[in-house]
Amino acid sequence: MVDGSLSPLRLILGDEELLVARAVAEVAAAARAVDPASDVREFVAAELVPGDLYDLLSPSLFGDRRVVVIRGVHEARSELVDALRGHLADVADDVSLVLVHPGGARGKALVDAVRAAGAVVVECPKITRAEERLAFVRAEVRRVGGSISPDAAAVLLDAVGTDLRELATACSQLVADSGGRVDAAAVTRYHRGRAEVTGFAVADRAVVGDVPGALEALRWALAVGVAHVLVADALADGIRSVARVSSAGRANPYSLASSLGMPPWKVKRAQSQSRGWTEPGLTAAMRVVADLNADVKGVAADPGYALEAAIRDIAVARALRA
Repeated sequence: MVDGSLSPLRLILGDEELLVARAVAEVAAAARAVDPASDVREFVAAELVPGDLYDLLSPSLFGDRRVVVIRGVHEARSELVDALRGHLADVADDVSLVLVHPGGARGKALVDAVRAAGAVVVECPKITRAEERLAFVRAEVRRVGGSISPDAAAVLLDAVGTDLRELATACSQLVADSGGRVDAAAVTRYHRGRAEVTGFAVADRAVVGDVPGALEALRWALAVGVAHVLVADALADGIRSVARVSSAGRANPYSLASSLGMPPWKVKRAQSQSRGWTEPGLTAAMRVVADLNADVKGVAADPGYALEAAIRDIAVARALRA
């Protein structure tokens, strides 16, 4: 009997990146559990033409299992939508077609047709409310085999923030480190050692020109023992990501992710952070983080001051115009 994750047709509905990625990965993992040689292919709807579907959804001559993931189906052209609707009832037995739609009214007719065709629907709505994030933390801890007290879940949200990927990573590590039972004290101990979270919190503010917020985050990070070099690495990574995404031009994050070798969530974040940057500004910022790397590794007499100066210099670079 074919696993539910290998149903011929699956609709992933919503725009919460982590949940969408997991839903896609679940289908791929189920296919490879049945056939380790399963071919998993991902496409962007806006880049497909109707003729592509025949090749993608027809039975394999060699009996190989395929998972075909089409993202952004709300952006599909009308002729592709018509072709997809024609294929819904005729997906080959050795093919799993996964359609990813962010929700909303655009492309709703296709969503309704996919539902009517009997697709397995996975809801991945954006998590925005505090109580939803608390529920996510509790569910995430249970998913990796642990339990968490209500006060510990609240402390974790306060410490890590709202990014689901960071929360998921924190939950997994906490369960592993605590033997499965997570309390507020364990969260506090863990967060004080989570340099990558606080370092990137500094970078996220610096890259968008929020100097007061970046300096506040920096001082907090240094106060709890984050190494200077890790903050410098986070700043460099933030600038490099913005520069790479900016140079790639305006495109769908999923197609850019493949060409840049970056996860889609990181591409999307860098696209948002790139607003306001110019090429001269990015060039100047790259010099700033290159110099900072040397400063925090012994060139500067005061690496903390070097980090503060770099944050201010990044803001100056961001204000540069061509």
